[in-house]
Amino acid sequence: MARKNSLKYFRYIFLISVLVTFVMLLMGYRSEVGLPVIILFASLALFCMGHSFFKNFAFTIWVFVFVAASMFYPSVFGVWFRFDLKFLIVPLIQIIMFGMGTTLNVKDFGRVFVMPWPVFIGIFLQFTVMPLAGYSLAMLFNFEPEVAAGVILIGSCSGGVASNLMTYLAGGNVALSVTMTSCSTLISPLMTPLLMKVLAGRLVPIDFVAMMFSIFNMIIIPILAGLIANRILYSRAKWANKAVSLALISSVSLFLSAAAIFLREDFLGPLATLKNGIIIGFALICLVALAKLIVNIVLRGPGNWMDKALPIVSMSGICFIIAIITARSRDKLLTVGLALIAVAIIHNFIGYVLGYWGGRAAKLDETSCRTMGFEVGMQNGGMASGIAMEVLKSASAAMAPAIFGPWMNISGSVLANWWRRKPVKSRR
Repeated sequence: MARKNSLKYFRYIFLISVLVTFVMLLMGYRSEVGLPVIILFASLALFCMGHSFFKNFAFTIWVFVFVAASMFYPSVFGVWFRFDLKFLIVPLIQIIMFGMGTTLNVKDFGRVFVMPWPVFIGIFLQFTVMPLAGYSLAMLFNFEPEVAAGVILIGSCSGGVASNLMTYLAGGNVALSVTMTSCSTLISPLMTPLLMKVLAGRLVPIDFVAMMFSIFNMIIIPILAGLIANRILYSRAKWANKAVSLALISSVSLFLSAAAIFLREDFLGPLATLKNGIIIGFALICLVALAKLIVNIVLRGPGNWMDKALPIVSMSGICFIIAIITARSRDKLLTVGLALIAVAIIHNFIGYVLGYWGGRAAKLDETSCRTMGFEVGMQNGGMASGIAMEVLKSASAAMAPAIFGPWMNISGSVLANWWRRKPVKSRR
C-alpha cells in the first residue's frame, strides 16, 4: 500500500511539473523553466524505480535529470571550491570499471576456449561494424573534426557492460555476452588506439601510445583490481571469511595504495600514466575487504550487499560524468545536439541489426544472435568519455559518448523487452 501511495505522489508531482513547465514556456519564461523540468524528470525517475515494468528505464531518466541540470545550470558542474570537476571523470570511470570487474571471474575469460567461434565473430563485428559506421556517419553529417572524432571514438571502443543485462532480459546467451565484453575490453588498449589512428588521425592528433596507456589506466587496471575483489567477496575459502585475513588484506592494500602516491613519475617512466589506476585499484580493494569485514563478520549482515550497492554507485557515477561533460559542451550541444542524437540512434541501430544478422550469417543459434546484437550495438560510453577528456582533451569529442550512452540504454531496454516476449523455441 505504501509503495502504491508513493507512486501516486510521484505521478502527481510529475503531472504538476509538466503543467508548470508548459505554462512557463507559453508565458516566455524559457530560461527560468529549469527547476520544474528537473523536478519533472526526477519525479518520473522515482516513479519508474517503484514500478515493476518501467524500472528498467529509471536509470536513463536519471541521466535526463542530470543532463537537464547541467544544461540549465552548467556552473553547478564546473568548479567546486576551486576544484575543476572534470578531474573526477577518470576516477569515476575507474570506480565503474572496478565494479564491472567485481562481477567477473577468471572463468569468464576462459570461456573463450569453450566457445571460440562465437567470441571471434562477436569481437570481429564489434571492431569493424561500429568503427566504420561511426566514421561513415561522421563524414555524412559533416561534423567539425573534434565532434566527428568523438563519433568515431564511441564506435571504436569495446562493448559496454550494460549489454550483459540486456542479453539476460532478452533471453540471450549471458555467458557468451560476459565473455565477449571481457575479451573486447582486454584487447581495447590495442584496438581502440589503432582504429582511432586509422579512422580519425586526419581529424585530430592521435597519440597511439598515450591512448593505449590511458585505457590501461582507466579500464584494465581497475577491472583487474575488481577481479581480485570478486575473489575476496565471493570465495568460500577460509581465508576470505576470516576477520584476520580481511584485516590483513585491507591493511596491505592501503599501504600499497599510499606507497604508490609517493612514487616519483620520473622513476616510473612510461608507466607513470598507470599510477592513478594503481592507487585507486588498491584503495578500492582495501575498501571492499574492510567493508566485508564490517558487514559480513562484525555486523553479520547480508552477503549480497555488494550486489545492491554496485548498481547505485555505477549509475550515480555515469550520471555525474555525463553532467560534467554536458556542462562543458552546453553551447555546442545547442547547435549540433539534434544531429548527434540522430547519429547516436542510427549508429546504435546499425550495431543491433548487423550484430544480429552477422550472427545469423555465421550460423549461430538464436540466443547467440541476440547476444551479438547487444554486444555489437552497445558500446562502453565511459571509456569513450574518459579518452575524449583525458587523451584528446576535448569536451566536444566527449559529446557523442555522452549522448550515445543514455540512448543505448533506452533502445536496449526496448529491444530486450520485445525479445523477451518472443522466447526462443528449444530444439528437440
